[in-house]
Amino acid sequence: MAETTHFGERTVPLDEKQALVDKVFHDVADRYDLMNDLMSGGVHRLWKDAMVARLAPPKTGSVPYRVLDMAGGTGDIAERILNASVGYAEVTVSDINADMLRVGAERAKDWRFGMQAKFVEANAEELPFEDEYFDAYTIAFGIRNVPRIERALSEAFRVLKRGGRFLVLEFSAVDIPGFDRLYKEWSDRAIPPIGRVVTGDAQPYQYLVESIRKFPPPAKFSGMIEKAGFKRVTHTAMSGNIAALHAAWKL
Repeated sequence: MAETTHFGERTVPLDEKQALVDKVFHDVADRYDLMNDLMSGGVHRLWKDAMVARLAPPKTGSVPYRVLDMAGGTGDIAERILNASVGYAEVTVSDINADMLRVGAERAKDWRFGMQAKFVEANAEELPFEDEYFDAYTIAFGIRNVPRIERALSEAFRVLKRGGRFLVLEFSAVDIPGFDRLYKEWSDRAIPPIGRVVTGDAQPYQYLVESIRKFPPPAKFSGMIEKAGFKRVTHTAMSGNIAALHAAWKL
């Protein structure tokens, strides 16, 4: 019997999920960051700033500081890292979706340190990079869309150098009484209709809402990170646990 997984609330064959996810992001690529602003009231920008602050990329050194920003197609994390390092970092923006990468590569032409970024189409489960090549691996709001999360974590561990930093920013489960109900109402009643107005299609955002609820809670996901070989695994709740920042080291 074929192995299955979830695509939002639907159960689908595991081998079909990636194509379904690809279509979601193909459909929304050009309005992706605008929708993030509308859905979060701009708060996602603060979460991403906090992620890059936790990374604290160095501003000098004898060799470039290599970062892999996975599922980073539109480049908003990469630009932050480059600015924080004053151009010392080299960021490889990798995404399985060519449309998201197209948006990011076009934007990078206007970045202060855009020459320090490159855009590579790749699957998080099978990275086309050497062992122990990167100093840091970041992924923001992308890991829950990977069909085989354990494989993606294993690949992240493989491509990181010893002493490498691993950071995941992902949606979580609101745990403040009262606020959890309001957040659910907002997610169910507002986000898909906003998506329809902005992108012409509510379905991709219905999937995104459902995918958040299917993602493992922070403690369970931290256990998955540890199982992949990472050490000093922590998670920090953000904005009432709407999102969580997971951090670890390859030691």
